[in-house]
Amino acid sequence: MIARRLLTSIALFLSGCAGAQQGYPSLAKRAVEGAPIAEVAPPPAPVAADAALKARVEKLSAQAQAGRAAFDRAYPAADRAAQAARGAPVSSDAWVSAQIAISGLETARNDSVSALASLDTLYVERSNAIAEGKEQGGAEEVDAARAAALSIVDGQNDRLDALKGRLAQP
Repeated sequence: MIARRLLTSIALFLSGCAGAQQGYPSLAKRAVEGAPIAEVAPPPAPVAADAALKARVEKLSAQAQAGRAAFDRAYPAADRAAQAARGAPVSSDAWVSAQIAISGLETARNDSVSALASLDTLYVERSNAIAEGKEQGGAEEVDAARAAALSIVDGQNDRLDALKGRLAQP
């Protein structure tokens, strides 16, 4: 009895598989699969930035460098103040002096941070204009200046964090 039911189930299963093959496509190679592959054209050469964009990028790069120079000039005093305040309690005279020096250091780097923000905005605007077909090229120059400004700001952030790490936290 069990063998009969099993045999019936197997027969029904196999007949279902045999009938289903009619709706599927053949696995034989199609003509399109044998066609030669078209040559891929090389990407177009980058288009240089126009004079106005170059001038703006140079101005923002100079601004970032000015922020670096101002930060570098103010750093030794802030470093000395933070060293003097190492281990001092919060709100002590040495701690307050170090906080003031660090605030001055953060102010000194405003030019580099502002330049980075402007370059970020310029890069997005230029990329969008290129994508919309309104402009051609220049994104590479903006991105290179942006990367240089980011490097400056990252270095400043690291140095500020190191100074702040010496001081007691409220």
